[in-house]
Amino acid sequence: MSTNIPPLKPWPKPMLESRGDYRAESHLEIHIGGPLYSQQSSLPKLPIPSISDTLSRFLPTALPLAKSVEEAETLKEAVKRFEAEGAGELQKRLAERKEGEMKESSWLQFWWNTLGYLQVRDPVVVNVSYFFHFSDDGTLPEHTSSSSTHGTLRAATLLYNTAHFRRLVTTGALPHEAIGRKEPKTPLCSVAYKYMFNACRIPRKNEDTYRIYDPSLHSHVIVAVGGRFYSLDFMEKDGSGEPLPLEVIEARLAKCVELSKKSGGGDLPLLGYLTSDNRDTWAEAREELIRVGGVKMEEALKVLESGAVLICLDEEEPVSKKQASEIFWTGGLKSGHNRWFDKSIQLVCTKNGKAGMNGEHSMMDGMPVVGYCDFITKRSYNDVLVESSAKSCGGYESADDNVKDIFAECAGELTSTGSNVASHVEKSKSNFDNLISSHELQVQSFQGYGSNAIKKMGYSPDAYVQMAMQLATYRLWGEQGGTYEATQVRPFLHGRTETTRSVSPASEAFVKTMGIRPKRDEMDATKRAEKVALLREAVNSHVKYIGLAAKAMGVDRHFLGLALSAKEGEAVPSLFSHPLYARSKTWRVSTSHLTHPRFDSWGYGEVVPDGVGLAYSIHPNNCMFCITSLREHDWPERLSHLLEEALVEMQTLNEMELAAPASKL
Repeated sequence: MSTNIPPLKPWPKPMLESRGDYRAESHLEIHIGGPLYSQQSSLPKLPIPSISDTLSRFLPTALPLAKSVEEAETLKEAVKRFEAEGAGELQKRLAERKEGEMKESSWLQFWWNTLGYLQVRDPVVVNVSYFFHFSDDGTLPEHTSSSSTHGTLRAATLLYNTAHFRRLVTTGALPHEAIGRKEPKTPLCSVAYKYMFNACRIPRKNEDTYRIYDPSLHSHVIVAVGGRFYSLDFMEKDGSGEPLPLEVIEARLAKCVELSKKSGGGDLPLLGYLTSDNRDTWAEAREELIRVGGVKMEEALKVLESGAVLICLDEEEPVSKKQASEIFWTGGLKSGHNRWFDKSIQLVCTKNGKAGMNGEHSMMDGMPVVGYCDFITKRSYNDVLVESSAKSCGGYESADDNVKDIFAECAGELTSTGSNVASHVEKSKSNFDNLISSHELQVQSFQGYGSNAIKKMGYSPDAYVQMAMQLATYRLWGEQGGTYEATQVRPFLHGRTETTRSVSPASEAFVKTMGIRPKRDEMDATKRAEKVALLREAVNSHVKYIGLAAKAMGVDRHFLGLALSAKEGEAVPSLFSHPLYARSKTWRVSTSHLTHPRFDSWGYGEVVPDGVGLAYSIHPNNCMFCITSLREHDWPERLSHLLEEALVEMQTLNEMELAAPASKL
């Protein structure tokens, strides 16, 4: 790795506790400096669309979801009255917020970070966190020594690479991200990187906080094994941030496994369950931990929170994408206790060497984390072994001396007569088990075709697959449902995401013409041509919307800003209470597209009880869908089949249309 990386600069304070406002920690970007933060001061501010533009974009996305002609007509009337009913004044206030209080930031970010994340009381697992399932590392040895497993070898590799990436981030030496095919490319906001390492969400009553610790003071990582949490150093303590030799990291991970087996977990409640509960419930439990554990518990929590990342070593040996995805998403009923869901990044390695990541979403969206995961999966165990072999393993603290059981010194207090910790853990475990048991996940690995074939047909792969999902969910429910595709707006300072709405008059026409089930009428040239034309129109409509959303010209963030600009008790436009307006932003289909050559699967939970989470990847020759929903609906397997059916049918239509002889005029 490059040696032209500066040492870590100590922060002005050893720890900062964020309350969701990016501005409060922005001074660190100047303090750290480097290429990573070099574009921050020149990024444009998040714009505010005009009311007329927002209304004209909104109406076509809502009308296809109307339950009756009358409902559609009353929505149109509400749209006509919108400005006269006070929206003009709300727009003025929003503009004043943008140019006044939030002029050095984004008018949305503080509202979004708090109302959308830190104030939400639902458990972060399922409801907030997302996961990545990494492809296997084919260079792991077939057989391991008695003291290690394929899991510990994979974990050591990921930690070694993590140290390198963390060093780039915390010194600011990482190049800033940019998008675009032509130079100059468009730089992206780097604000999220400060919340990536040595970071942890903290449960508080009503509204959580987020702690970020000075990385120059902490060279350790947290390791979870069997529900116990250990700390070990995995990088040099000289301020360079360089990783320790792979062999040293391996030995320390093996020590964690050994200690876990010796302890049997019997003398300490399984505290990880607490982090999976309702946020107020967890906040109460945390207060109880500190009440009974005192200063020792506060110090133990600080060690856990300040670890660079948390790596979970699970005893399970999954084989299928579904099995692995369930473990990386929640831990499941067997490994859910072996997590601390508040940590910004949790790497997970199973005994047989499968690996993935679980991300806490509050202050950081997925794309910066994709960059991190790309880096740590690019270099294999063998690559790291070769690089690390040049380092001497002598002179380092032994695993016996370096590995610490974080909560061991608090065991007596936690299990004492006056402690209610065991009761809290028992309740949280029960709630976790119910949450996990009530959910279902399915992975569809569609091997028929991928982006190469879609491009040859003349479509945008993303928009084409979105229309396949529209058709599949239409056939699942007998109607379209409000559909959200996450679109990043990081070209703007402190920008996070905007919604691309997939429901449109064009997608409605396409799915209704295709029908609730395949009509098998591809041989009819007229009907076939009509379906292909409608598909093309629906795809083009989606491409146009996503282009606007990427410029922060969607409708959902603007409507939110207008609604939040109203004063308490003040009358608001009737549009905001219209049932069709509400239905159009009830995301029954929550989608997000991420394709990476070394990700086998990825996903997250549904966002409404009668909806599905639908993460997808479009590889050159195949597609992957990860479908989640409440188990009571029995939807994932059905939707998996319907997605395959839709993709096959759409390909057949296009291939037959391309092969059809041109009409002679």
